[in-house]
Amino acid sequence: MNHTRRNFLKFAGLTAAGLCVASAGSVMAAATAATEKASEKALQAKRWAMVIDTKRVGTKETIDVLAKACHAAHNVPDIPGRQNVKWIWAAGFDEAFDQPNNFMDESLEKREFALLCNHCASPSCVRVCPTQATYQRPDGIVAMDYHRCIGCRYCMAACPYGSRSFNFMEPRLHLDLAKLNKEFPTRMRGVVEKCNFCVERLAKGKIPACVEVSQGALVFGDLSDPASEVRKVLREHYTIRRKPALGTEPSVYYII
Repeated sequence: MNHTRRNFLKFAGLTAAGLCVASAGSVMAAATAATEKASEKALQAKRWAMVIDTKRVGTKETIDVLAKACHAAHNVPDIPGRQNVKWIWAAGFDEAFDQPNNFMDESLEKREFALLCNHCASPSCVRVCPTQATYQRPDGIVAMDYHRCIGCRYCMAACPYGSRSFNFMEPRLHLDLAKLNKEFPTRMRGVVEKCNFCVERLAKGKIPACVEVSQGALVFGDLSDPASEVRKVLREHYTIRRKPALGTEPSVYYII
């Protein structure tokens, strides 16, 4: 009896192990195939960067067009009040660049600037994250793993640009389910979120949503490639970055 039971358990264990290996193998094969399929059409760069022409996108209305496209693509909740979550937003010169000037050109003084995560080359948010929920990809994009985020908000304290939002409330209660983008995950209460330079679109060979609707006012490309459109625009125009003296090396440039 014991011998029979022992043989049965041994057989059951081997069968279960075999199923697990087969299942794991199938999952790995599927993941590999998906990666290879994505890599064939994915947009790639050594360091992604963006240039924003503030002469063309310099009002709250034009910036709202960018924000609307971005927020729709990433299921950003519209929460009323001061706890609203934002990936792109408008701000005046003093707030954007922290360089008050009492004798500024009037057109520049009245201009609004599109603000977002700067995807810094030396990101302070990555250094302080205790769970590596915030990390830097090889292409320079500062990305987030929402499942690793514990809501400590160290990254928010470390970011000198105010580029991150915290979900104090349940974000899914403030989403229009009829317009939900099912290809991008929703978040939960207690996690931080921010612009991700549309990594999910880059993997499919698409440019960022804000760039797509900007009618050429936003340029996106490889900062390491001298022949890229980004480098061409930087050669032809005078640009500034937000708080460059901090040494974070922002990857977002502004034509003023």
